[in-house]
Amino acid sequence: MSLLAHGTGGSTDLPIPYTYALIGAAWALTLTFALVALGWRKPRFDPAKPGVALPRRITALVDAKATRAVIALLGLGFTAWVLLAAIGGPQNNENALPGTFYVLLWVGLPTASVLLGPVWRLISPLRTVWELIPRGAKTIDYPSNWGYWPTALGLFAFVWLELASPNSASLTAIKLWLLIYAMVMLCGAGLFGRRWFSRGDPFEVYSVVASRLSPLRRDGRGRLIVVGNPFDHLPTLPVRPGTVAVLAVLLGSTAFDSFSAMPKWRAVVDATSGMPGGATLARTAGLLGFALIVGISFWLAARATGGVDRDARRKLPGLLAHSLVPIVLGYVFAHYLSYLVERGQQTVIRLSDPLDRGWNLLGLGQEDVSYVLSMHPGVLATIKVTCVVAGHIAGVVAAHDAALRLLPKGHQLTGQLAMMLVMVAYTFTGLYLLFGG
Repeated sequence: MSLLAHGTGGSTDLPIPYTYALIGAAWALTLTFALVALGWRKPRFDPAKPGVALPRRITALVDAKATRAVIALLGLGFTAWVLLAAIGGPQNNENALPGTFYVLLWVGLPTASVLLGPVWRLISPLRTVWELIPRGAKTIDYPSNWGYWPTALGLFAFVWLELASPNSASLTAIKLWLLIYAMVMLCGAGLFGRRWFSRGDPFEVYSVVASRLSPLRRDGRGRLIVVGNPFDHLPTLPVRPGTVAVLAVLLGSTAFDSFSAMPKWRAVVDATSGMPGGATLARTAGLLGFALIVGISFWLAARATGGVDRDARRKLPGLLAHSLVPIVLGYVFAHYLSYLVERGQQTVIRLSDPLDRGWNLLGLGQEDVSYVLSMHPGVLATIKVTCVVAGHIAGVVAAHDAALRLLPKGHQLTGQLAMMLVMVAYTFTGLYLLFGG
């Protein structure tokens, strides 16, 4: 069988007519908004809710210096293993580096963060290296107005390499990207200290964003690990300059990935390929355009309310930005789930023999990739639609609850109408790009 990129099938894979899926999704969002508008009059999500505490022994084990040191060293060791494969392994499409970079890191990281919390803080190899380097010079304060803008640029650099560069599968290009990333992270940490990683590391911030839908979090005092409603955790997403831009890059790039497979867009790219760098410029413009459309439309919808002063209106996009997190993750899982399951298997099998010398370090050398999702397109399509629609419903609920806290009475419903229309548009566009194209 022919496996399409990222396991993204077409509308013929849907177990129901494609038009019905679009109409049903729109009605699901509209009914959700109507139900919460009529029956949800007071905010219910509160990060201060205690949750159910895990046994203290588990928290003590997780927080133990020895545990964190072992996890950090394992992360560093895995990085060294991948670098060994990248440099000493076959310099062709059999190398494990692209799969590790584009699948295990980009898709596996948010998955692990939803399940376990912001794991990149523990396993980041550059954080570990920086902690091991002797330091003498004092660091300077990180500029508060920079916020997450370095992260937004870093994330855009990643998706540009994957979706707009001349050869995203090039080992040389990936190695160069990783070298520049390492230099920027270590130089930034040298200037600003640990805070640089929490503000400027694209993978750490991506992990933090995804972790806001995790049922695991800290209690109000930051001492115990508790299990609670992810919607209580969601509003704790840090609000800093660039927060909306980070989410716009994540959502816009996933949408562009689907759009770039459409025949009409391919024809546009082919038409520019005669000019030097024309195809790359076209893809870059398309990728940037999608991120800007998401960011600007959300920014305008968040500010489209009455009854608030100028300063409060300016803060609304950041204060409502957490409602985009379920939508981002819904699209990521819808778009890349089969990629993670199937290409992820292939990558792990290749890492079992990183130098292509017949080794079987993980005991997986004789295993074959199980195309469990691609072989059942109806199930896969259903999962995709469910992820997209569920993400948007969760976004509507989160935005409504936040509006009840942020907007004055008399504007709590009318102030959400623009956001509702934008989310319906996101749903239609997302499903069309995922299947219709």
